[in-house]
Amino acid sequence: MIFHTKTPEETQEIGKKIGEKLLGGEILALQGSLAAGKTVFTKGIALALGIDENVTSPTFCLISEYQGRLKLFHLDVYRLSGTEEFEDLGTDDFMYGNAVTVIEWSEKIMEILPKSTIVIKIEAKENGERVISIDNWTGDEILV
Repeated sequence: MIFHTKTPEETQEIGKKIGEKLLGGEILALQGSLAAGKTVFTKGIALALGIDENVTSPTFCLISEYQGRLKLFHLDVYRLSGTEEFEDLGTDDFMYGNAVTVIEWSEKIMEILPKSTIVIKIEAKENGERVISIDNWTGDEILV
């Protein structure tokens, strides 16, 4: 699936539409350059999960946890050197539970993520638009 957005609000809305379909246990691997909209997208997922807290990029704390209709783990692996450091975080809780796990900068650890991981690539265009491609989505159709 491919979506085109023109504003951060539209990017957040795509995240919300995805979040509405999540049942728990999903891992979403977000990929894209700095300021592509990964955290904005995650804010939409959080809204759909009924999370009232302000969702921010966990760049410095690595992991943020939020509670809504489902628990949301929001990870940012930008500062990690690779898969070993990721595994040292005790990732079983994030990867194999009933929560929704969103991983920003997932390119660094793709080789250890489950095959069922939903890969979401966000590409920022020069005119401010975003192209969001979603691979490995097995859920219901997403209508925007």
